[in-house]
Parts: sequence; structure tokens; C-alpha cells
Amino acid sequence: MATITASMVGELRAKTDAPMMECKKALTEAEGNMDKAEELLRIKLGNKAGKASGRITAEGVVTAFVDGDAGAMVEINCETDFVTKNDSFLALANAAAMLAAKNNPADLAALGALPYEQDGFGPTLEDVRKGLIGKIGENMSFRRFKRFAGNGKLASYLHGTRIGVMVEFEGDDTSAKDVAMHIAAMKPVAISAADVPAELIEKERAVAKGKADEDRKTAEAEGKKPQPDDIVAKRIEGGVQKYLKEVSLHNQAFVKNDKQTVEQMLKAANTSIKGFTLYVVGEGIEKKVDDFAAEVAAQVAAAKAAA
Repeated sequence: MATITASMVGELRAKTDAPMMECKKALTEAEGNMDKAEELLRIKLGNKAGKASGRITAEGVVTAFVDGDAGAMVEINCETDFVTKNDSFLALANAAAMLAAKNNPADLAALGALPYEQDGFGPTLEDVRKGLIGKIGENMSFRRFKRFAGNGKLASYLHGTRIGVMVEFEGDDTSAKDVAMHIAAMKPVAISAADVPAELIEKERAVAKGKADEDRKTAEAEGKKPQPDDIVAKRIEGGVQKYLKEVSLHNQAFVKNDKQTVEQMLKAANTSIKGFTLYVVGEGIEKKVDDFAAEVAAQVAAAKAAA
């Protein structure tokens, strides 16, 4: 049997907002598998357990640059929120987006090798990054970037410095900008329901089935007659279809007018979305959480041992 540590329970709770004991039970049942435990909590607790799963888990900024039909979006991470407001750090991040758009580097190493000087450091972007680490006193790294060219016009939207969207489109500039803002707010995973990745659909179907199985067990325990299999199957498929509408851009209610879908708004504006990219700072990165109580206890124990 896998050992379930307090830190594992804490991590799952931070992801799901589920009660501590429920997190421990789910981890035990999942034999320590974090993804499986999160899925089990969603089955047991419904959508409540998934609401916090997209929380930002690292510091940094997203920057974007568009020059004609070419553009780029970059995420650069740092250790604390304080540094995200540092002018030198922001200048580095903005320069990276501009260099990526204009030079089309193959990867992060190629991006870092591009010529750039700032704050007395250089001659490359990577040299400036290393120099600013020493100057600011905090680690920072380029996490990811994407260059855009050749797939229509470009519209970008930055929500503060933590969320960035780039939209590839044909048609009206204002409508495309509105869609970029909508994507930042609603975070779709695909343009249409048909474009949603199969693995996400199957995961949602498994959650819906697990929830139906849980309801059946509850009904039997309470002496009630469970729903017929055909009704359960329709419920499961209904849940999947509801999910597809929620996560596909075209089917979402437009944030500036919830009386129409994004697809309807775009059709009225004679505009089509060719593709989009959404960056959220720290997405998928585990943020270090200091256990101050444990740290103090360790220091006390060390002091006693030395006495």
C-alpha cells in the first residue's frame, strides 16, 4: 500500500478545495496517484472538487508581441510576485516576445541565444537573464513560447500579466480582440466540440460514469430503486455533451452578450477563428509551499541537539 503523506494530502486539497479527510481517502483509494485521486473526488463531490484545479501555482508573467502578420507569446517564471513588478524583469519578458516574433527561434535554447543587451548585460538574451538573476537576487527562467505566422491575422489580449491569449483569425479586428478577451475569461480548450481532444472527453465520460455509479450505490444503501441502465446511459452522455458545450469556444455564451454564442457573434461579424493559444502563468507548475511549523520544529530540535 502506498504511503500517503501530509504534503500529498495538502497538495490535493489545494487543487480541489475538498475536505482534508476526503483528500486522504481519495489518495488512499488511488494508491497515491494524484490524478486518479482528483478524479475520484470529482466523482464523489461533483464539480466542486474541480473548481480550484486551474489555480496559478507559480509566479511570472506572460507577454505578447504582434508585428503585422507575425507575433509571439512568451511565459517567463520567477520565484515571487514581487519580481513580476520589477522593470528589468518586465523588459526582459517583453524583449523575449519581440525577439521570438521577429527571429522564429526553434526552441528555448535558440531563443536564449538571440542577440540582446540590457542593464549592462549581454550579448544574448540568455546572458541578460543570467545577469538579472544576480542583480535581482532571484531565479527566473523562460518556460515556453509560441510564434505565430501564416495562419491569418493576429489579435492578442493580456489580462494583467498573468493570462495571455493570441488569436489567429480572418475578418473583423474588433471582434477578434473581443474573442481573445473572452478566451482569457472562459478558457475554452478547443474552437468547436469536434476539436476537443479525445482524452479529455473520455476522462469526462469516466467521471460522469463514476458519479452515476456513486448515485446508484447511495440509492441502494437508502433502500431506493436505482435508475434503469438506459436512463443512466443517457445521463452520462448528457453530462459529456454539457461538458463539450462548456469547453468549446463556439458553443460558449459570449461574455459581452450572453444572449448569443461566440459562434453567432462571429457569424454576424463575418469573422472566423483559425486558432488560439491561451497561456496562464504557472499552469501545471507545482509551487513550493513552506511548512513553517515543521521548519520551526526542526530548528528547535537542532538547537536542543547542539546544547
